[in-house]
Amino acid sequence: MHIPYSDNKNQPLFDINNETVPLVYFNIVKLKKGETHSYQLKNHESSIVPATGTIEITVDGKSLGSIGTRTKNVWDGEPEGSYIPLNAACTITCLSDITEFFIAGGIYDKKLEPFLVKKEEIDKVQYGSDDTKTHRKIKHILGAKQHEQVGRLLVNELYTVGAGGWSGFPPHKHDTENLPIETRHDEVYNYRFNPGNGFGVQVFQRDENKNEGFGYQLFDGSTIAVDKGYHPCVVAPGYEMYYFTILVGQSQRSLIQYFQKTHAYQIETIPGIKDMIAKYK
Repeated sequence: MHIPYSDNKNQPLFDINNETVPLVYFNIVKLKKGETHSYQLKNHESSIVPATGTIEITVDGKSLGSIGTRTKNVWDGEPEGSYIPLNAACTITCLSDITEFFIAGGIYDKKLEPFLVKKEEIDKVQYGSDDTKTHRKIKHILGAKQHEQVGRLLVNELYTVGAGGWSGFPPHKHDTENLPIETRHDEVYNYRFNPGNGFGVQVFQRDENKNEGFGYQLFDGSTIAVDKGYHPCVVAPGYEMYYFTILVGQSQRSLIQYFQKTHAYQIETIPGIKDMIAKYK
């Protein structure tokens, strides 16, 4: 499913009980200095991540602290984030002139402790190469480092490195609960481009045994929900692509990707990709 950029007026793009990715909640909120946004998700743990601006977070009436160091865009410095337990009353206050932040939620059934993730705690992985057209950087906000503190929610930012190239390659999927070969993880992306007039394409192939597929052209602000199938994406030459990523597991937090058989051999040709795969476990 593709949602082109539009002013969502601080209303969720994927709310509770949505049919496309039922494990995921996703909202993009924009505030001006002094304005607040409040939410409480009864059955979802969540993470608040500023794209730009600085915010203060209050959870169940207590200040958790402030996060957010970027002023211009998602390329302007390192990310920071947070963990908000399910059924917690959360209020976000804009401390900078303006802010735009993501709220990423995932179904879970236990209330854990809230915490912040500062820029020095971000877990970074860079892999691929310009030669293989797979060069990218991943910044894990809720990743392997937080595995004991989070239920089933994974949150990160992905960047193409250089100008143009593939991401999510070799083609992979995670739509079937088939341990230990594959896990069911619902996934949502929000894309940004540098320069902002850039574009990319999100590819889907539902059936490995049929040479049939389809794609969505991506622009700055596009949102994609991955419900099933193989789903690599590509950015046009001359542009960098960023995407904010939410993954929520049906039965476990660790992601096990199933790589398409006809292309899986390329795992051996892409530098560092095995380290990238391990970071999701």
